[in-house]
Amino acid sequence: MTKYKNFADEVKNNIESMSQDVELANTTSQWIGSILPHKYTHNFSWFGRPIIQFPQDIQAMQEIIWQVKPDLIIETGIAHGGSLIFSASMLTMLEYCEAVTVGEVLDPKQPKRKVLGIDIDIREHNRIGIENHPMAHRIDMLQGSSIAADIVEKVRDYARPFERILIILDSNHTHEHVLSELKAYAPLVTKGSYCIVFDTAIEDVDTKFPDRPWGKGNNPKTAVHEYLKSHPEFEIDKSIHNKLLITVAPDGYLKCTK
Repeated sequence: MTKYKNFADEVKNNIESMSQDVELANTTSQWIGSILPHKYTHNFSWFGRPIIQFPQDIQAMQEIIWQVKPDLIIETGIAHGGSLIFSASMLTMLEYCEAVTVGEVLDPKQPKRKVLGIDIDIREHNRIGIENHPMAHRIDMLQGSSIAADIVEKVRDYARPFERILIILDSNHTHEHVLSELKAYAPLVTKGSYCIVFDTAIEDVDTKFPDRPWGKGNNPKTAVHEYLKSHPEFEIDKSIHNKLLITVAPDGYLKCTK
């Protein structure tokens, strides 16, 4: 006989127990630091496109999207497009589930929910791969710096008709760039939704990034902590990190509470 009233209570206890296990946390951090030089995240794809994420973070995003049910997901950083395809597929499933519930017939050419991707350099082979994908009808892309004034204005204009917005920041990982992205896009996040800031783990590992402008003291996590000093409407959802353990986004799952 289980001592918990329901499965959710058992899961909550599991997560709380793991969060207090210092040895487990150290082991996890060491593993993440050891695997990064091997480009571990490059080994995974979603619906045929490289997604470049830990599987654990993919699972977390699925849970968040099901919980929030956004009608717009905005992503900075496109790379091969796997994350855009992932987001589009999740929004497609949301619409399918809603249609089944009410007995509605879906029109695949008129999606209600959309994904907007921004990248300073959308390489031609990646653009072709994304545009030729079955999920392409749900995806729009902008090329340019995510913090350039004209791009920010275009994104804000694009977002106006949507009611529930989720943001994913995964482009340039320097402190100043991510902080600028947070200032530009976090205000678009609706209450109960999230701004997910990836690669905050850069602050926590001993791995060097000699060919990159970011590193300890200059990365997404330092930007998150700086932003939160003056934006109490967001809080770090520690339960996600505590549940995943293996994540590139410790302290990076920001929930809008106001």
